[in-house]
Amino acid sequence: MRVIRLPGIHHDSNSVLICDSGDAVLIDCGTSWYQLLIEERIRGQLPKNTEISSLLLTSRRFNHCGASSYLSSAFNAEVFIHKSAVNCLSGGDHFSTWASRFNSDMPSTVATGINDEYKINIGNIIVEAIHLPGHSIDSMGFFVESHNLLVAGSTIPSAKNVSRWDLPTGCLPDLADSIELLIELDLEILISGFGEQISGKGQIKSILEKHRDFFDKCIEGDINEKYEEWDKPTQTVTYLTPKKWD
Repeated sequence: MRVIRLPGIHHDSNSVLICDSGDAVLIDCGTSWYQLLIEERIRGQLPKNTEISSLLLTSRRFNHCGASSYLSSAFNAEVFIHKSAVNCLSGGDHFSTWASRFNSDMPSTVATGINDEYKINIGNIIVEAIHLPGHSIDSMGFFVESHNLLVAGSTIPSAKNVSRWDLPTGCLPDLADSIELLIELDLEILISGFGEQISGKGQIKSILEKHRDFFDKCIEGDINEKYEEWDKPTQTVTYLTPKKWD
């Protein structure tokens, strides 16, 4: 198996290629702004004689899925997203995708709906969808159990940035529960929505517990007080930006 993280450009999320035995899957693809460049980068990284059969989306957010319609056509790959977001993508919804905050249109995208525990075979490995609601109702992670690896999307934006729940379809208690589920997986590798991957069971557990504890405090008390430790995020950013990280 080969895993290739393509760092996002500007507001774009990371894109992740998982390749094995001539087959590949792409997880997330950023906005539509750089879709031609993203295609070029992907083709430059694909192993010889390898084809992308599936495009998996961690959420409906524009900075994760805006290029999915174009790339689906470019690679003749089927798009998969949680079933609750299929109509949103097909209708080009510019509100709940947050494309409106990017001053952009959301391209109409044909996608196949999937549920929690849906499995996709990529060569000799299995990629499993794990429903992680909270950032959005359709948020998903994609788990490779054989390598104890998970691609988290904006559920875990980065080691030092926690997810937002105040965007359309977000839910704070669900987000805290989703982080708890990730802790239980005891991951070796976690590829976050933005920035570098996080490696090592101890490091990942420590980071996830910090995220969970922050959400739990927000649930227990005044959310506005908890925001005092964080810069106000811009309208397009899908994570909170900390002033400090203890």
